[in-house]
Amino acid sequence: MEQDQSMNLVGHLDELRNRIIITGVAFIIFFIAAFIYVQEIYDFFVRGLDFKLTVLSPTEIVWVYMQIAGIAAIALTIPVLAWQLWLFIRPALKPIEQKVTLSYIPALFILFIAGLCFGYFFIFPIVFDFLLGLAGENMQNMFTIEKYFGFLLRITLPFAILFELPVIVMFLTSLGIIDPVKLSKIRKYAYLVLAIVSAVVTPPDFLSQTLVMIPLCLLYEISIQLSKVVYRKKLKKDRMAKEEFGMLDPEEQELMEKEKTAE
Repeated sequence: MEQDQSMNLVGHLDELRNRIIITGVAFIIFFIAAFIYVQEIYDFFVRGLDFKLTVLSPTEIVWVYMQIAGIAAIALTIPVLAWQLWLFIRPALKPIEQKVTLSYIPALFILFIAGLCFGYFFIFPIVFDFLLGLAGENMQNMFTIEKYFGFLLRITLPFAILFELPVIVMFLTSLGIIDPVKLSKIRKYAYLVLAIVSAVVTPPDFLSQTLVMIPLCLLYEISIQLSKVVYRKKLKKDRMAKEEFGMLDPEEQELMEKEKTAE
C-alpha cells in the first residue's frame, strides 16, 4: 500500500515537472519572438513623449529591451500556464468541473491584458503628469530609459495581476476551496490590502490614491458576486447528484422543490 502511494506521488511529481518544462519552453519561445519585435513595442510606449529618454550605459538599452520582451512573454505564456495547470488537475475534477474550469483559461489572458491597458492608459498618465507637475518650470526633466520603464512597469504590472482576481476567485469557488461567505468576511482585510497597493503605486495624494482604490474595490466586489453565481450553481449540482442517489436531507429536499417551483 505504501509502495503504491509512493509510486503515485512520484508519478504526480514527474507530471508536474513535465508541465513546468512545457511552460518554461513556451516562455522562452515567446520571449525570443517578442525580442525580435521589441523595437516596435518600444516605439509604441514612447510615441507620446515630448522628450527623449537618456541612456547612461551601453547595456542599459539591452536590459530595458529584455524587460519589455519579458513582460510580453509573460502575457503570452499565461494561457499556456493555465492550460498545463488544468491538465495537471484534470484527473481530480468531475466532467462538469473540467468543462467549467477550462473556460477560465482565455479569461485569464484577456484580464491580464485588460489590467495592463487599464494601468497604462488610465493610471500611468495621471501619476506621471502629477509627478511632472511637481517639477514645474524651474526644473528640466531628464529621464533615463531604465528609470522610465522601471516606473512604467511598477505602475502597470500590479493592475495586470489584480485583474486576474475574478477568474481566480471563480476557479477556487468551483473547486470548493473558497466561497462568497468567506470572501465577504475578509472584505475589510482585502480593502486594507488594496489600499496599501494603491498607496504604493500612486503619488502620496488623496485624489490619485482614490482613483486607483475605487476600481480595485469594485474588482473585489465583482469577484464576490461572481463567486456567488458559481457557488449557487455548484450547490445546485451537488443537490442534484445527491437526489439521484437518494442522499438528500429534508432541508435540501425542500429547497430543491422551491427551486423547481420557481422555475
